Amino acid sequence: MTGPGIDVAGLTGRVVRPGDTGYAAACVRWNHLHSHRPAVIVFAQDSLDVVNALTWARQHHMAVRIRSGRHSLEGWSSLDDGLVVDVSELKSTVVDASARTATIGAGLTQMEVVEELGRFGCAVPTGTEGTVGVVGATLGGGFGLLTRSFGMASDNLLAAEVVVAPADGGAAVVQIGEGDDSGLLWALRGAGNGNFGVVTSLTYRIHPLPEAVFVTATWTGLDELESVFAAWQHLAPHAADGLTSQLEIRRDEMVLFAVLTSGDRSDAEHHLAPVLAIGHPRVSSRRSAWTDIYRDLQIPSDDEPANWKFRSQFVSRPFPPEAVRIIGSFMGRAPTSHCNYFTNAFGGAVRDSEPNGGSAFAHRDALFYAEPGAGWGDRAGVPAADDALTPVCLRWLEEFGTALQPFVDGGYVNVPNPGMSDWPTAYWGPHVDRLIAIKARVDPDGVFRYEQSVPTR
Repeated sequence: MTGPGIDVAGLTGRVVRPGDTGYAAACVRWNHLHSHRPAVIVFAQDSLDVVNALTWARQHHMAVRIRSGRHSLEGWSSLDDGLVVDVSELKSTVVDASARTATIGAGLTQMEVVEELGRFGCAVPTGTEGTVGVVGATLGGGFGLLTRSFGMASDNLLAAEVVVAPADGGAAVVQIGEGDDSGLLWALRGAGNGNFGVVTSLTYRIHPLPEAVFVTATWTGLDELESVFAAWQHLAPHAADGLTSQLEIRRDEMVLFAVLTSGDRSDAEHHLAPVLAIGHPRVSSRRSAWTDIYRDLQIPSDDEPANWKFRSQFVSRPFPPEAVRIIGSFMGRAPTSHCNYFTNAFGGAVRDSEPNGGSAFAHRDALFYAEPGAGWGDRAGVPAADDALTPVCLRWLEEFGTALQPFVDGGYVNVPNPGMSDWPTAYWGPHVDRLIAIKARVDPDGVFRYEQSVPTR
């Protein structure tokens, strides 16, 4: 493929530059709030393409970003006038059912991983958004509706292939596993996104899960918010370890999603009874293949708003009534119907099953994760900069997040909080100094850096 600009001799894979056919499509992101024009995008077809891309970038003194599913919410997986290493075409799956492991290419989405492992009646915990790249979700932690059963996605990470940038220039492929003494696997389990190298494959511990029980409950309006939230937050983090639930509060309704990995429909409804007994929710429950449950959770990207902004928070103490009233107040005047307040229960395996060798994920004692979010704009409509809703939604979200700040702790690196003071501690807590030391060893020249990458000192 040819195009104007700099000489790309030495680059391999599918190379795209401004002016090339397909460049605009190669720049499109899930979140249209942010946009960039890289000088070069390399769609790697194998690890050698990544080695060549990093070597070329270092030789040309060009900044590098790493991309897979294009869901980096603040746009930090791309940049203007630099090189983007895109691993989304590294799609492979090797399952060892007897050893209960799966090695997958870093280009697979979460939906693709669920489907591939589902062929073997197995699963690995992932987030609930299917189009997110599994590598990005995992390297920041990764949680969803299997979390209390099987832990974080990163807890199940056993090994990885990583292309690093050594001190002598160029690039090198390294294999790391649980016997690794460099600390890199520990760091990848919760702080790996774009910080230490380009992950090209991951090996997971997988879990037999041919079927599960899926329960949804929907309350019309927000009249029962205080009662539902109080019951949910006291139940969800302490329920049977096989039950994980999420509560999503929208402008005109509340929806509970729950998955039970061991038991039947009556067990699930019994565990959830204190919440389901409040008001008159519309309740649905079924036992079916995990792949089918996960597929039913998906919303086509074309049906979602173009622009998104989130604020990530962890909650280690139950919300008092004042905090729940704040949620109700802001959601009742949300600027669009796509705005929401989302929670995911922790406890269970997250609290009790840290992996061999540990991990950089620092929020194991949280009761739940919480996330106010704003969505607006049409994907075929005006750019965010020209949309009158943009300042309205951004202001609403900032005020919402700030109002809840006295009741929450830290932040989630996969849903970054720009402008947060002492963001390294917010994301990684007591692990910051160790991460800085590993960064100095693994990436001595600071090749892998972005707005909130692991600091170098």
